[in-house]
Amino acid sequence: MKLVLWTLLILLSPDGTGGHGVSFTKHPANQTLSQGNAARLGCAVQGLTEPDISWVKDGEKLYSSDQMFLTLGEQHWETYHSVKSVQQQDAGQYWCEVEFHGLVFSSERAWITVEGVPHFVQESQDVSTFPNVPFNLTCAAVGPPEPVEVLWWLGGVQEGGPRPSPSILHVQGVNNSVKFYCEAKNNRGISVSRTGTVHIKVLPAAPVRLQVKMADNNVTLSWKPGFTGYSELSTCNVQLSRRSVRRWDLPQQEVQVPPHLQVLPGLRSHSNYSARVSCVNEVGASPFCPWLHFQTPESVPSVAPRNLTFDLTEHQLALNWAGLQEEELHGRLLAYKVQWTLGGEPQEPLLFKENTAQLSGGGRFFNTSFQVSACTSVGCGPWSPPVLVLPASVQVQVQRSHMWVGLLLGLLGATVVGLLIAAAAHRRDKETQFGLAFKPPGAESSVSFTAARSFNRNCAELQDSTCEQENHRQMLPVFEF
Repeated sequence: MKLVLWTLLILLSPDGTGGHGVSFTKHPANQTLSQGNAARLGCAVQGLTEPDISWVKDGEKLYSSDQMFLTLGEQHWETYHSVKSVQQQDAGQYWCEVEFHGLVFSSERAWITVEGVPHFVQESQDVSTFPNVPFNLTCAAVGPPEPVEVLWWLGGVQEGGPRPSPSILHVQGVNNSVKFYCEAKNNRGISVSRTGTVHIKVLPAAPVRLQVKMADNNVTLSWKPGFTGYSELSTCNVQLSRRSVRRWDLPQQEVQVPPHLQVLPGLRSHSNYSARVSCVNEVGASPFCPWLHFQTPESVPSVAPRNLTFDLTEHQLALNWAGLQEEELHGRLLAYKVQWTLGGEPQEPLLFKENTAQLSGGGRFFNTSFQVSACTSVGCGPWSPPVLVLPASVQVQVQRSHMWVGLLLGLLGATVVGLLIAAAAHRRDKETQFGLAFKPPGAESSVSFTAARSFNRNCAELQDSTCEQENHRQMLPVFEF
């Protein structure tokens, strides 16, 4: 602890030597100046072989290309810091620094005080407000010299008398945009602040520079905000419609801004769209900008051609298929690609403009399978199911064999069903005539019955003969549960 104290005493000794032979023989002095006057601070150091002296203001080193050094003697140097026309920003604390053998030695501090008319440390910025809504304006200025008083002007009319700085003006509200400023006064003169404006918030203007960017199958809509109506924009509404035979309006999208852009998902390829944008602030929504018309990029077809058929003759093979609809193509049709396979080996594909193909030499395509795909500038879509080319006789034989197999299976099924129905009817008839006589053994019995007589009321005179004989033939079951 004692060693530290002795070190501080040596460094702060009156001669400023610091115990290393370096001493300040001249220190800068305090100066109070009026704005526009020149200032000059001097400093001299003894004990340096080279004039390595720096100036510091408020803790920051000052770098000057015109700094000069004067020789006062052996290892004795003098330097100055000059300001030709001092302003308020030149006011502060200054000193000299010397670095010697890794140690830094400093001169005494000196203050430059700039007196003049007040300078503003806070000026009121433009204000945006609703009609007849109160708001505040703030203004602050300082010297030296002090004190400083502030006087307000609103719409060309003085608002009250002088007030101490800083000053806050309470405004009860305005109906129209007005200009305002404040004056700051001390015994050196008067300063006038910037002129501000009180704006009344209104609806924003329509967005501008609406454009579409397409990259990697992504469609991005971007725009620039128009006049904001003196109120920050919060959201923008994007309207989108698809144009084909008629216009289809898609659901409106709400976008948080900034940024002023929106990625448009789920759009159809190679389709015509229109877009427009409106933006919203505190007051309400702007008008929509004009419609922007654009077409989405092409892509590969989404489906394969359907109903691929052929007609084989001795001299040529004719292929036909159903063409794709516009919404299935997803682009402009360039050609149909026909792929054929012979003996399990794919052959060179063929391209056709129409949905039909005529191939000469019908015999060479026997037992060959064909597939077809639609192509746009982006690529080709999926292949249709393969179709095997066979002569007409072979096709008839195959069809007949299929027909006989189906017929035999149908007859067999009908025979089995008939036998099952006949067996069930025979069993039912026996149970009706003989009751439980033919009941299969077992504990389960849900319904049983016995035979009983029935009487014909229309034959009262012949009950002993005719009616009784007749009722022997008409036996009705009586169920017992």
